[in-house]
Amino acid sequence: MVMSAVPLHRAAAAADAHERSVTLLGATGSIGGSTIDLVKRGRDRFRVEAVTAGRNAEALALLARELGARFAAIADPTGFPALKQALAGTGIEAGGGEAAVVEAAQRPADWVIAAITGAAGLKPTLAAAERGAIVALANKECLVCAGTPFMRRAAAAGATVLPVDSEHNAIFQALGAGPREDVRRIILTASGGPFREWPLAAIRKATPEQALQHPNWSMGAKVTIDSATMMNKGLEIIEAHHLFDLAPDRIDVLVHPQSIVHGMVEFSDGSVVAQLGPPDMRVPIAHCLAWPRRIEGANRLRLDQMANLTFAEPDLVRFPPLRLALEALRAGAGAPTVLNAANEVAVAAFLDRRLGFCDIAAVVEATLESSAAGGLLHEPADMEEALAIDRDARGRACDLVPQIAAKTN
Repeated sequence: MVMSAVPLHRAAAAADAHERSVTLLGATGSIGGSTIDLVKRGRDRFRVEAVTAGRNAEALALLARELGARFAAIADPTGFPALKQALAGTGIEAGGGEAAVVEAAQRPADWVIAAITGAAGLKPTLAAAERGAIVALANKECLVCAGTPFMRRAAAAGATVLPVDSEHNAIFQALGAGPREDVRRIILTASGGPFREWPLAAIRKATPEQALQHPNWSMGAKVTIDSATMMNKGLEIIEAHHLFDLAPDRIDVLVHPQSIVHGMVEFSDGSVVAQLGPPDMRVPIAHCLAWPRRIEGANRLRLDQMANLTFAEPDLVRFPPLRLALEALRAGAGAPTVLNAANEVAVAAFLDRRLGFCDIAAVVEATLESSAAGGLLHEPADMEEALAIDRDARGRACDLVPQIAAKTN
């Protein structure tokens, strides 16, 4: 479950005692941008230690200078010369490649936002956790690909893992309403994405442009597509299993198109405690950034301006990725790792127009079947083994993409 290495009152005292140094892993993405907005508003409370990005050296250098960071790292090593040149004379250190991103995570920041999308975020996020930092986790893959070893190693290091996903953050807050032994179940909400009311025949013809038009949230392309397929909610169920140490049958999903209620906890006495907020990622990020205190996050929620709040069961026929994620969680071992890797490959192929929208689920299911037949769904013992399973699954998924695309064309 979510862990803290120090008692709450001591953590609160520490938060008041000095400014909080922060590192932004994935500073140029949507989560990074929301975090930066909050950091800028609290200049007197936060100091930026390091920032990282995947490929955009120019944008990273601009952010590093603007935030007064001490170190900037670009994951793509070909971007290092441009980054170094852009930071020349500023006193900001620069690095390039995977090792430099890991170094950024290892630098002495109190708080680290883990917002690197995909399996590329595993090593730097683990590096931050292993030095006992407060890790605000926005990278799903750490828990989906290697949840057991990640949480075990974070606990051993005395790290604090705080959930940034709006749904998990909501559950984290609502769990404070009662003792854990009285929790009956948790409920994650889903917007339903842009195709919530579309018939299956229309969904099959969906284009990348249509899938990227999320009705409520502004997110990166990959996460937005995952929301459209509802794979995003499936991955969140797997995350919740590891974050809160709950069995799969105690984690439910309801479609809530308004995206106002982000998560609920049902207790044994029949009480259901919900966390509400506007569909703005600055709300959960602010909760994590100042934890265990509170800071200004986003515009206030105006319930009096809302006509209704509705909830419905998800449709697993029109959105099979959610079913596949539930099956992978129940299967356990390496199945979630394969699920995530295959999904990343399939989503990229869809965005490149090499695959139809409904073919995303087909690639994921076929990769799971292929990996099972090859005896590759064993439990990863550590991050290195999880990454090996991830690489194998990606290779299988890449081989399957043209085969499945040919069947539907």
